[in-house]
Formats: sequence, structure tokens, C-alpha cells
Amino acid sequence: MTRVYLADDLPDERSALRMMLLDLEMEVIGEAADWSSTLANAPSTRLDMLLISWDLLPIGWGVEALAKLRAACPGAIVVVLASNLEARQQAALSAGVDVFISKNDTPERVALHLRLAAARVQTL
Repeated sequence: MTRVYLADDLPDERSALRMMLLDLEMEVIGEAADWSSTLANAPSTRLDMLLISWDLLPIGWGVEALAKLRAACPGAIVVVLASNLEARQQAALSAGVDVFISKNDTPERVALHLRLAAARVQTL
């Protein structure tokens, strides 16, 4: 079972994502609503996947913050959710993000991306 740490500043989005992950038979092993909690707690959870909202990253430090998170959780698949794709997607991908998902995607499309990311965990 894929172990996922969920980080999103919006409680309703976190709740919806948690339910989706459970429906996908993934285990939510921790949650955070802010950047400092994510960075402090995620590495100690033995996560397989980190699902994080781009909006949670410190303003102006997205790429650097993701690099720091990647260093703290080197074996994890990093999945970023964002509302605005163009510049953020390129920045996130250049920071080593494994999967980038638009918050505007349908739930079915988000689930597909999460399944594909979980499949990558199984092959590591």
C-alpha cells in the first residue's frame, strides 16, 4: 500500500484528497496545512509519496522549497497540485517534481495521475 503525506492549506481540498487517496487504496500517513509543518513532519513518516499544493510553498521560494523537500525525502515520489499551470509547472518540474497535477482537472483525471504515481512507488 502506498503511504502518502498530504499537504494542502485548504481544509476542504485536503479532505477531498484524503477521501480520494483512501478510495485508491492508499494510506494517508500524515497531513499538514502549512509549509513549516510539512518540512518538519513529512520526512519522519517513511512516506512513499508526498502530495503537496504549490500554494503551500513559501512565496517566491517554490523551486528552492521543493529542492529542500526533495533532499529531506529523497526516496519519495513528489506530486504537486496547482491552480495555475504554466510557469508553476515548469518551475516545479525543474525542481525535480515527479508528477504535476492541475487542481482544475476532473477527479477522475486526478485519480489517474495518483494511480500512475503510486505505480512508480511500487517499481522503486
